[in-house]
Amino acid sequence: MTAAPTAKFCFVVHPLSLEDVVRYEPGAKGKGEAIVRKIMEWMPSWAAVHVTGVRAPDGRETEGWFVSAALLPEQMLELPREKVYERILRAIEIGVELGAEVAGLGAFTGVVGDGGITIAERSPIPVTTGNSLTIAAGIQSFFRGAAEMGIDPSQSTAVVIGATGSIGAACAKLIAPKVAHLILVARNNTRLAKFHDSVKDELPCTSSYTTDVGAAVRQAQLILTATSSTQEIIQPEDLQTGAVVCELSLPHDVSRRVAQERPDVLVTEGGNMMVPGDPIFDRVREPGTPFDLNLPPRTALACMSETMILALENRRESYTLGRGIDIAKVVEIEGLAAKNGFTLADMRAFDTAITPEKIEATRRAAQARRNSAVA
Repeated sequence: MTAAPTAKFCFVVHPLSLEDVVRYEPGAKGKGEAIVRKIMEWMPSWAAVHVTGVRAPDGRETEGWFVSAALLPEQMLELPREKVYERILRAIEIGVELGAEVAGLGAFTGVVGDGGITIAERSPIPVTTGNSLTIAAGIQSFFRGAAEMGIDPSQSTAVVIGATGSIGAACAKLIAPKVAHLILVARNNTRLAKFHDSVKDELPCTSSYTTDVGAAVRQAQLILTATSSTQEIIQPEDLQTGAVVCELSLPHDVSRRVAQERPDVLVTEGGNMMVPGDPIFDRVREPGTPFDLNLPPRTALACMSETMILALENRRESYTLGRGIDIAKVVEIEGLAAKNGFTLADMRAFDTAITPEKIEATRRAAQARRNSAVA
């Protein structure tokens, strides 16, 4: 029996760094940063990647396009908002011209302004930020990391950095039932205090808050970070021996010095999913040439995966938008991911896979550091 046709999708992407720009446009290598930034301000949106072969276990299949709104994170935040909206909406329109019926907002395109609400109001098709599945995948990764390092969450202090953001706030509520103490961290003290006051009586653990990232991290065995910072904010000298850091932020919040200086700490990128079927990510301008997502084969970000799942489910609706995340949708999309064959990807950090051997080496390094501390 032939499976019923499903909707098609588009997903708006943008480079997260100058290295990303060079990865897709090698001609940019060696150009001055100021020149590259100015060129990007002028560049129109374009269809960059054609995605095919996304197939659910029952044979339903979807295809889609990654459409580039080529601005760097800093430009997304600093340029006039209407100019950024115009770039994102043009990317969605290109997706519609190619047949897309639901759109996803990647990285900062889902952060700028009001978290996709204005974009959705002006878009010709429904829009989602993908944050519901990012949260579900992040929570799975967070507790998987704890289990791998032998940490009992119920006896632990956890930190959520970026707690007043849409992803961080939802993660805090989902983590709280399983830990002993929860520390909420964000930049704006007034907003953070207001958020803490609004949730503290509902949290089934003790809780506190601070704007001092280093001070919070030094108290915690488990750390989840979900900020829109463009700077590295978690430093190796602040991390406890054997700590676990689950990172949902792009660009990364964790300093790359952690990879060199703290072999006893497990860092994992929390938002990656294995895509079912035989997914192919081809460059549109060079058909047959794979696009490098900087991820292993068959792997996509959870926010991308949420858009694919909505297409497979023929859910032509604006699913996740704005600052307040509906926990019921996190639960629902996690179930739909499982139904459609999406699974949590293998652990990964600093652009490399975390193998079982790497995890064992991390455990040994943590034990050696503990032994050294008591000697």
